[in-house]
Amino acid sequence: MKEPTVPDAPNTTLPPLVEPAAELSREEVERYSRHLIIPDVGTVGQRRLKNAKVLVIGAGGLGSPALMYLAAAGVGTLGIVEFDEVDTSNLQRQIIHGSSDVGRPKAESARDSIREINEFVDVRLHEFRLEPDNAVELFEQYDLILDGTDNFATRYLVNDAAVLAHKPYVWGSIFRFEGQASVFWEDAPDGRGLNYRDLYPEAPPPGMVPSCAEGGVLGVLCASIGSIMVTEAVKLITGIGETLLGRLMVYDALEMSYRTIRIRRDPEREPITGLIDYDAFCGVVSEEGTEAAIGSTITATELSEMLSSGRDIAVVDVREPVEWDIVRIPGATLVPKDRILSGDALAELPQDRPITFYCKTGIRSAEVLAAAKKAGFSDATHLQGGVVAWAKQVDPALPVY
Repeated sequence: MKEPTVPDAPNTTLPPLVEPAAELSREEVERYSRHLIIPDVGTVGQRRLKNAKVLVIGAGGLGSPALMYLAAAGVGTLGIVEFDEVDTSNLQRQIIHGSSDVGRPKAESARDSIREINEFVDVRLHEFRLEPDNAVELFEQYDLILDGTDNFATRYLVNDAAVLAHKPYVWGSIFRFEGQASVFWEDAPDGRGLNYRDLYPEAPPPGMVPSCAEGGVLGVLCASIGSIMVTEAVKLITGIGETLLGRLMVYDALEMSYRTIRIRRDPEREPITGLIDYDAFCGVVSEEGTEAAIGSTITATELSEMLSSGRDIAVVDVREPVEWDIVRIPGATLVPKDRILSGDALAELPQDRPITFYCKTGIRSAEVLAAAKKAGFSDATHLQGGVVAWAKQVDPALPVY
């Protein structure tokens, strides 16, 4: 995967994205007074914000602070693309939702929180999965897109749809203690156009970059990156300051350091002329993992029945030790995925009985299964749905993370 290395960047001041709205009401002047007395914003800038239509993809870790600060800033129209429901595990970082919202649609929960923050905001809900057949038409209804999704398939879809809809977008990404943010706009003035494929021409190999659900994220990191995304949105709408167009900002919370890296247009990049199958393009599970799992996948119920009947099966947990500490299948042995894939732990795997591998949801265990079969463990299997499926189907008293 190509990584840009040049630290400096050109001037990235851009003209205002949105024309000013009509005059502010007395109530709006009072509400936004701290903006109005900033010379670079003033009443004209605030009227631009009032006239802006911003679409936020996801009301999760990054979408939560972004939506709240966009609403507080006075963005007139906020669209929310979200089809998921609030889960207890979301509350550690998705601050737009509360305990009473668990089980509710995230879009509705986010809308209600926004209304509490700012009654002047028009909230539009798009409660469906973003797909190639709806993305471009949806994007054309807005001035600016904010992408806070946590998987590469959707990121490439957002990028390509934004190019085809001729819209700029602000991108953010978080993982454990590190966050990234940038601005992409293929049609930026003066030939400065860039898109996400200039940063990542190809998706990383399956399993290389786990999602937040698999690898975790420090909750407050969402606020740090989300607020940067909103800052970029405000600058784009009002035409103030230098944006992150052409720059990748990297934040390390453990070191408390920020650095920016120059992004250059990829001269070999093919023009985007249409949308594709992004799940196939990115591949959550590699072809080897998918092929290995055919005929070698068992359900949680089947594994439970095998163990209860006294069958001699080695159950191997391929997650990380911190995940093992949260929940595990009784009788399992911990052998982390990376040690098996590197070959270091192959000698530790039992060869006198069948092995069933499991992880959290079945993605990592499929990759391990492929490596094990290649090493001669022909009767190995993996658990469909991982320990989450075990907790739901076999032992509901176990915690799910």
